[in-house]
Amino acid sequence: MLTEVALGGMLFSPLIVYLPVAFLISVITRLTLVKAGIYQKLWRPAWCEVSLFICYLAVVVFIAGG
Repeated sequence: MLTEVALGGMLFSPLIVYLPVAFLISVITRLTLVKAGIYQKLWRPAWCEVSLFICYLAVVVFIAGG
């Protein structure tokens, strides 16, 4: 179950932890796609990046949410 993260007596949403993890994974994927030459062949690269980020965020929440 998702619980709040306590930092300095303040409670934060668990997404504060999950968002940077998903962002890091999506940046790594983007760099890999650019290096492989696939990024230029995408019809809408921005839509691909956003959709991959959302998918990665869902996977991180699923795995870490337990």
